[in-house]
Amino acid sequence: MTERRVSAALHDAGSDTWAATVAHPMVREIAAGTLPHETFRGYFRQNVLYLEAYARAIGLLLGRAPDRDALGVLTAFEVQIVDTEIPANLAFLERLGGDEDTEAGHGRMHPTTYAYTRHLLTVCATEDCAAGLAAVLPCQWSYGELARPLMASKPADPIYAAWIDLFGDDGYDALVGDTTALLDRLVDPDDERRVATLADIFERSTAYERAFWDMAYGSGDGGSPPNNKRGGRP
Repeated sequence: MTERRVSAALHDAGSDTWAATVAHPMVREIAAGTLPHETFRGYFRQNVLYLEAYARAIGLLLGRAPDRDALGVLTAFEVQIVDTEIPANLAFLERLGGDEDTEAGHGRMHPTTYAYTRHLLTVCATEDCAAGLAAVLPCQWSYGELARPLMASKPADPIYAAWIDLFGDDGYDALVGDTTALLDRLVDPDDERRVATLADIFERSTAYERAFWDMAYGSGDGGSPPNNKRGGRP
């Protein structure tokens, strides 16, 4: 008999939103190497701010880790964001022309970035470790899932190829596997009410992932919020 996994149930419950996220038109243009560099620059201007809040959300989860093994998994997750992804995003931003405010820590969140990060921080601050994992997993998991197939035929543009490398290797897959396994260990798959609650959180985060891609792809102002809709800093 195949073992039932809560993480798989959450993934499947929001499959339509998930599919639209990992196959987003912006992702397809990155894969083809046809995305304008200025659009990618706008993505990084917001993603640096997002990742800083994301790291804070994971930090909140560390305080709710139920045991030593959970501490280890969440610490590795936090280190990946703080020591690898934030510096890499800043480096990509610099290669694409930079942004003085973002690099100095004074960037302004787009309303979409603000809404997504408030969702993550609220769940991780007020719910238990399993609920927090359901909130933060769609970001980590979807990036691995969208990048892995692109490793076989990376675009010629070195910026896009390097970005795919960041999420498409075995090491990143292992991190995702450890995080999903932790969620599976913490939740009884037969507790239908609990699984349904977590599925709602997971799908909301997945919808925010898609909205973030929409924002980055469609913004004509390089990812900056409109002047009359200031996004707060975390």
